[in-house]
Amino acid sequence: MNTTPAHSGTDPTLTFWGAAGGVTGSMHLLEAGNHKVLLDCGLHQGRREEARQRNGHFPFHPHQIDAVVISHAHIDHCGNLPTLIRQGFEGPIYCTPPTRDLLRVMLADSAKIQEEDAAHINIARNYAEPWVQPLYTVTDVEKVFSRLVSVPYGRDTDVTRTVRFRFIEAGHVLGSAMIHLVVAGADRDHTVTFSGDMGRRGLPILKPTGTIPPADVLVCESTYGNRTHRSFAETVEKLYAAIRDTVDRGGKVLIPAFSLGRTQLIIHVLQQGLRERKIPEIPVYVDSPLASEVAAVYRAHPNSLSAEIAQALREGHGLLGGDGVTYVRDFEQSTLLASRPGSSVIIASSGMCDAGRIQQHLKQLVDDPRCSIILVSYQAQGTVGRKLLDNKPTVRFQGRDWNKWIDVLHLDGFSGHADKNDFIAYLGGLAGRVGKVRLIHGEHEQADALAHTLRDLGFADVAVPGPGDRVSVG
Repeated sequence: MNTTPAHSGTDPTLTFWGAAGGVTGSMHLLEAGNHKVLLDCGLHQGRREEARQRNGHFPFHPHQIDAVVISHAHIDHCGNLPTLIRQGFEGPIYCTPPTRDLLRVMLADSAKIQEEDAAHINIARNYAEPWVQPLYTVTDVEKVFSRLVSVPYGRDTDVTRTVRFRFIEAGHVLGSAMIHLVVAGADRDHTVTFSGDMGRRGLPILKPTGTIPPADVLVCESTYGNRTHRSFAETVEKLYAAIRDTVDRGGKVLIPAFSLGRTQLIIHVLQQGLRERKIPEIPVYVDSPLASEVAAVYRAHPNSLSAEIAQALREGHGLLGGDGVTYVRDFEQSTLLASRPGSSVIIASSGMCDAGRIQQHLKQLVDDPRCSIILVSYQAQGTVGRKLLDNKPTVRFQGRDWNKWIDVLHLDGFSGHADKNDFIAYLGGLAGRVGKVRLIHGEHEQADALAHTLRDLGFADVAVPGPGDRVSVG
């Protein structure tokens, strides 16, 4: 077992229950005496039946959890909060102010997807009993809102009698935070730093990632621990070139993008391209009511954005529509986008093509060789997006195989996750100041490679835990 066993004494422990040996479903349990604090409560994404089983059953008793601290509002970090409450959790949920506002729209959208997914399954099964029930509903989501407690960055906050924390800017998406926890002990304090998802250096829109505090245990993401992203400028030029080529063929460009984070970045890049005439003046549609609501949250939190973007928002430009970009909320209008004459760019969720409006556009255009689908996000195993990348003539989704004649392009240079060079920059100075490092939120190849890199940098105790593995915080 590649991790430290539980301490036999009274030291706090941290157990890794989600995003351990994989990327989705972030969830880690800190136990200090009789207190239990959950770090993230994310939705596991992937193969449908496996995901339903993992999301519907917690490896602990939810009613025993004192509190939850959420790193950010991506569904793989917060999306199972309604299930946690449904199964007995009654404590507070701590997050940053932007994350609080984003949770309201992100979880409501997730509940709608859960309900629609269950309905599709029941239809496909001709309503055979027992009916498949959604993981949770909009009613369950509403119970989350009353438990949200927003905490500004940098403020020390008591969670229990012995546990306190503070948020540090993570630079990943609006409101994202690293979490530094201090557990009071009889002889000394014990500390944990949880990175959440860390952003890349030099990307526009957000403030940069803050300084990582040293700790007894550093829990760090490793999504791209063995990769170096293409430069942002080079990736932008590849996107522009793909759009120009598709327009020359008379086709449409589909861009599956998560409504929080990636959509705002792509809009920013496309608006720059339109202003600088690097792409033709074609319509750009953001086919996502959720993205429209997320844009409103951006407007409400300019202090969490870079100075340049905050100024653009004050002037009514960028991210929120206009400047060549149209948000589409109405479903009937959405269904007509793929059949409209002429070329266009359609940005729609979900980023892994597993649900949402992107699937209806994909159904209409997947067998059209004039068109392109540009994947600008990580594609987890088992998702439709990952299947599109497979070297096969067909792709399976919505219960059938489709001819895959659309041009498929994957641009990982838009990633909002730190890459190998970012990790070295962020973590290198902590060698000798961190007791143990546990790498999570990465497939084994990436996590193991980052572990090797960190050992070379002088970190003495680095491991990659699996689900259920535990480390002593001491």
